[in-house]
Amino acid sequence: MGDAADDGGAADGVADADGDGKTDGDGKTDGDGKTDGDGKTDGDGEAGDGEAADDEEPGRSRSRDLLLLAGICLSALLLVNAFVARPFTVPSGSMEDTLRPGDRLIANQLAYAFGEHPRRGDVVVFDGTGSFLPEPDRPAGFWDGLRSLGRDLGLAPAGDTVYVKRVIGIGGDRVTSTGPGGRITVNGVPIDESSYLAPGDEPSGVAFDVVVPAGKLWVMGDHRRASRDSRDHLGEPGGGFVPEGRVIGRADWVVFPIARWNSLDRPAAFAATAGTGGHGDQR
Repeated sequence: MGDAADDGGAADGVADADGDGKTDGDGKTDGDGKTDGDGKTDGDGEAGDGEAADDEEPGRSRSRDLLLLAGICLSALLLVNAFVARPFTVPSGSMEDTLRPGDRLIANQLAYAFGEHPRRGDVVVFDGTGSFLPEPDRPAGFWDGLRSLGRDLGLAPAGDTVYVKRVIGIGGDRVTSTGPGGRITVNGVPIDESSYLAPGDEPSGVAFDVVVPAGKLWVMGDHRRASRDSRDHLGEPGGGFVPEGRVIGRADWVVFPIARWNSLDRPAAFAATAGTGGHGDQR
């Protein structure tokens, strides 16, 4: 009888909790989550660990915020490089003294958006493929496309196909030169280029007489003796004329070195050609 009663009490101790939720003699955790007699951690201990984790949460949250901010800034920079303002390094002396080798300039890629066109006197950055350089003899592959994307995002150098020159004539213009000693004329108007030509340079050492096709540009370097420009490609398939669609942007600012920080404004000399022809925004 006594043994039966003991067995029954033991069974009750395992299966049932006391009315107040305290831990029973078997050492298991009771309802109120307090530690039992065998030293095991109850629910409060787990809650304590949770509080410790909560104490660490602000630090982790700040790290996530910083990473998110860095990601947003990087994305914004890539978008600006791709669609708004793109940096380029001047590779040669063909635009001296306006631009010098190593100058860092910013090309405004929105300058000709929304129906605008390059204008006479603008300094432009363009891809010379098809005008100054022959078209590639093979279709662009995967790696070519990847490199092109990297250049568009400002993650890779511009490459050997990118040039910077000054627009002298636009679609519909007749541009002429009598060679050494004579000024370049645009639609019969002589252009005074003394404000930007390299010291000692003639406007052109060679004579030419061209009519610029619609949608194309006639471009020349400011250092005429050191510039390979539209004059050097006369008679080639592209005729030296740069398609407007190949223009990457208008060079608006020199930003490095700091001592040469300045804006690249359109010379006043080209105001004399207003209303003489070309596309509508020149009137």
